[in-house]
Amino acid sequence: MSDNDPNATTARLLAEERPGDNAQAMSVSELSSALKRTVEDRFGHVRVRGEISGYKRAASGHIYFSLKDENARLDAVMWKGGAARLPFVPEDGLDVVATGKLTTYAGRSNYQIVVESLEVAGEGAMMLLFEKLKARLAAEGLFSPERKKQLPSLPRTIGVVTSPTGAVIRDILHRLDDRFPSHVLVWPVLVQGDGAAAQIAKAVNGFSAMPADGSVARPDLVIVARGGGSIEDLWAFNEEVVVRAVADCTIPVISAVGHETDTTLCDFAADHRAPTPTAAAEMAVPVRSELLQRVGQVALRMSGAVRRHVDRATERLEAQRRLMPRLTELSAPHQQRTDELSERLRQSLRSCVGKAELAFSGPAQMLNPRMLLRQAEKDQRRLDALTRLVSSLHPEAPLKRGFARVTDAQGKTILSRDEAIKAGNVGLRFADGDVGASVHGGAILPKAAAAKAARPQPNQGNLFDG
Repeated sequence: MSDNDPNATTARLLAEERPGDNAQAMSVSELSSALKRTVEDRFGHVRVRGEISGYKRAASGHIYFSLKDENARLDAVMWKGGAARLPFVPEDGLDVVATGKLTTYAGRSNYQIVVESLEVAGEGAMMLLFEKLKARLAAEGLFSPERKKQLPSLPRTIGVVTSPTGAVIRDILHRLDDRFPSHVLVWPVLVQGDGAAAQIAKAVNGFSAMPADGSVARPDLVIVARGGGSIEDLWAFNEEVVVRAVADCTIPVISAVGHETDTTLCDFAADHRAPTPTAAAEMAVPVRSELLQRVGQVALRMSGAVRRHVDRATERLEAQRRLMPRLTELSAPHQQRTDELSERLRQSLRSCVGKAELAFSGPAQMLNPRMLLRQAEKDQRRLDALTRLVSSLHPEAPLKRGFARVTDAQGKTILSRDEAIKAGNVGLRFADGDVGASVHGGAILPKAAAAKAARPQPNQGNLFDG
């Protein structure tokens, strides 16, 4: 190309605006904003079907994934609020239909769909999700036979988790009344739609957490029930939160969801599965009349068993009695031994009596009345002599012969001169009474004389002094 060609575009170093140029330079942000408005205006509401790939949940609660088919791939994001309302857990390989709007993400120069709702694309996809969740929970052992609990034979209280307005609860109550009237606690829940799974799980966990000694009787059995429906209608009973609540319940659980051909993961987690809610009521309690009949039959069998046992015991006792020797044969040797001992005892008694007669014959002669009289007279004379001796030795006896007993103020007998002088005032006891006296100058004087002697006397002098 020649340098003089007018159509040639000359490379420029410096960008400049040229007159009549309609392509004005835009910033990257301006272009990104324009693209974003265009895309969001044109694709403000779209429904896209594809297979989930690269699914992950952020710590914030938002979920990120891609939708793909055999030829293309579309990034997707679902914010926390919408993700919390999902009726299932998304996973890679699941065919879904996403509803939302397209937007651009300037940070990576790409576009993505902001998902508002996510649905499984057809029953085939739901069954695939069902099988995948079933396999994962089975691998954890939630469906293991070892976890299954035995149903009580006659529950006193039955808890029912179901809709309070449907035909299911009426069928269960009617069947229980026909068979064996029981106390029933109904925990009302939604059985399909948004929030149904959370309510069902909360009800099962609530029954399980009830105290045994609380004001409300704790159920002995729990029935989780719902009528029939499509796989979508029954999906709440396939959600993981419900399956785990049923598997972890401390009370035996009967799952009665749908009709006989319907199967949910709740059926696998429960301790027993009933094909219908009515069948669950039949499984929960026996027929009262049949139970009474069985009790009567057991009573008859018990009575017959006791009678047969007594008869066999009587026969064995009779057989043993015939083998035993007669009583006379058993007692004869002992009777002979008793006779021998009796004879020896009589002989021994006679011998002892003879010896006693010899031993007491001498003392017996001494017991002759005449000899006893002489001995009594002799003893009387001796007693009289002792009486006279005692009378002569009595402390008051000398007083009758003119003697007196000297006592101190306490009545104690004074035995010496020094004691009398020390006492000062003494008492004299005569045979006919007591008198007082004072000890003066070494002589015993009556009190009057002692008082006179104590008075001072005129000094007459000593007759014997020169």
